[in-house]
This record gives sequence, C-alpha cells and structure tokens, in this order.
Amino acid sequence: MRVPFIKMHGLGNDFVVLDARRDTLPAMTGALAARIADRRTGIGCDQLILLEPSDSADFRMRIVNADGSEVGACGNATRAVVLLHGAPARIETDGGLLAAEPRDGGATVDMGRPRFGWDEIPLAYAMDTLSMPVGWDGLKTPAAVNVGNPHAVFFVPDCDAVALESLGPRIENDPLFPERVNVNVATVESRSRIRLRVWERGAGLTRACGTGACATAVAAMRRGLADRAVEVVLPGGPLDIRWGEDGRIAMTGPAREAYRGTFEWDDFA
Repeated sequence: MRVPFIKMHGLGNDFVVLDARRDTLPAMTGALAARIADRRTGIGCDQLILLEPSDSADFRMRIVNADGSEVGACGNATRAVVLLHGAPARIETDGGLLAAEPRDGGATVDMGRPRFGWDEIPLAYAMDTLSMPVGWDGLKTPAAVNVGNPHAVFFVPDCDAVALESLGPRIENDPLFPERVNVNVATVESRSRIRLRVWERGAGLTRACGTGACATAVAAMRRGLADRAVEVVLPGGPLDIRWGEDGRIAMTGPAREAYRGTFEWDDFA
C-alpha cells in the first residue's frame, strides 16, 4: 500500500503528516510511528501527525512522538495542520479542543486554559506547582503547568548553559511525574522576552516546542516576571504568546511545508 505523506515543521520542530480524513489508513501503532520517525532508516521527524475525521470538530489530530508514545497536544503541529487545512478550524485532540486560524506564513492557535493543580499536571503527590520544592543538579524550584501536555519550567540565568541533554531525560522519567514530563529551561531577558530550550518527553531536544513556550510564558507571568504578552525565543525562532484575561492562551508563529512524498506501508509495518 503506497501512502502519501507531507513533511512540515514549525520553527524546525518537524512532522510527518498523514491525512486520513478521507482515505482510511491501516491502524497506526507506536512501533510503526517510531519506525517512520527514525531519521536514519525512516522518513524522520520529531512527531508523526495523523489527521482523522471527527464528530465534534473539523477534524481530529493524533500526535505520536518519535519514540512511539502518544501525547495530547502539540502547538507547532497545530499551526502546521491548520495551514495545510487552509481555513480556520476546530481541532479535536486528546488534550482538548483547539481552535486555529491560518495567518500569512503561519497561524494563531487558541491553546485553551492552562491547568495548575498537582493532580492535573499530574504529579505523584500534592505540592505547590508554582514553586515546586524539588531539584536536580542545580535545577531547582520549577513551576509545573499542563497545556495539553505536562511541563516543568526552570528559570535560570542562562538556558544555553544548562546540560539539558543529560538532565532532560533524568527529569522526564523521574517518578514524581507519572506520565513523564517536558523539561523547559528559560531565561527571562525582559518583561516581554524569554529565551527557552525544551527537552520534550518522547522526542528529546527539539528546535521548538509550542506547548512549552505557552507553559513557560504562563509560569513567568504567574511569578510576576513577565507581562501578559511575551515573545518566547526558541532555538528555531520566536513565538508570540498572550495569556488573555479570560484565561485562554493564544500562540502565534510560523509553520512551513517542506516537501511531499510517498512510502510503502509494509516497509514499516
């Protein structure tokens, strides 16, 4: 079975998009997604995105990390698929319903309301999620935020100096986080600008993470470090994040289609 795919990215966070809204595909498994995502023997991506019909929205988006684990939300992928859709859309995800609108070269996404309860992150036990009394090798007192995905946010003097390649997987898999966690290290440069690097659960270091930018911005705002509208600069480029008075997060940034191709399904099954 020859299957078409679309390679897309948001600030270098890259995706293989499979469109099953009209033509049904065989069942997608974590192992199959991981083989497609492999950068040496597959197509290569941070996440595989599967578009499906939805009874409650314009379409459903499933997000599978490079290691085969499925997650609830991906801000960069949402911008990419609504650009592909070519019109404003309501998108069903496991992390909730998202609304997105294409803009010139990108999109704005309503990421919904962040969650802060320890059991909503989730954590293994109750604690203050604005300043958690925990630490790992110099990274201390993170804030925890769920924006469709769980995030731990550390504010540091220089995010580029943090050994995230080694600390990221340790924190991601700590028993404190029963569903694992995305690890964000952020440097607040002004009340309107934050630099950020993210270790994504199931994908590792990526050039950009939309939900990470939202979680980091909201954590900085809750701590009084930033205004309600900030530019979050990731290795792949900037995202504009606004946390409205209604509690909803709006994320605006670019997305691009890189190329299209086909593959033989049985080669990866």
